Amino acid sequence: MTAAEHHIVARQPPTSGSPEGSGPSGPSGSSGSSGSSGSSGSSGSTGSSGDGDGTPPQDRRRVIRRRLITLTIIVLLIGIPAGYLVISAGQSRRSGKDKEAEAAAQGLREDWPSGMQRRIFELPIPGNAIGVQYYETNNWKASRMYVKFRTTSAGLDRFLSGVGTGRAALETGKVTIGERDIKITGWYFGPGVDWAGTVHKNKAPRPTQNITVNMTDPAAPVVYVVSAATP
Repeated sequence: MTAAEHHIVARQPPTSGSPEGSGPSGPSGSSGSSGSSGSSGSSGSTGSSGDGDGTPPQDRRRVIRRRLITLTIIVLLIGIPAGYLVISAGQSRRSGKDKEAEAAAQGLREDWPSGMQRRIFELPIPGNAIGVQYYETNNWKASRMYVKFRTTSAGLDRFLSGVGTGRAALETGKVTIGERDIKITGWYFGPGVDWAGTVHKNKAPRPTQNITVNMTDPAAPVVYVVSAATP
């Protein structure tokens, strides 16, 4: 068959209800509707969530609790150091009293104090002294050295001179050892004895010596000394 023998059919224009027209419009319309719906829903959900995330205001109970905790911390910071100082002072006092009571219970030691002790308390015990006894107590107020010895008349003069005083300073009938020290030592300073005493004072921190001498036998006086040094 030749080309001339073919029948030429004219192309018909598409109608409004044809599949070609409905195909593109369907997906397009669905897509637009879906996008609009999704966007609208997402936007609404996000706005609702933001409104619920706000921080609620603190209630009165929480504020009061916080203030109480702060106040407690301040009281502890101030109170603990102050309490520690009071306790330490009390313990130091008790410790000093305990040491004195212990020394009193043990009695005077039958020996010479060390050379350092004699220098610190300025007690130049004469070399010919016999029956030497001593002990030392220390507390937060003062340190004391208690000494008793027998010597000769010349030894007494050397001792008094070494302390920084002399026989002329001894007052007849005077006892210069206080009641507190008598209780600690157990020394006797009652009647029937020829007592003579003096107090040799030094400027702190050097010690002060309370000296009492039993002069019943002038050739063999017995010397009692309390030398107290204040830190």
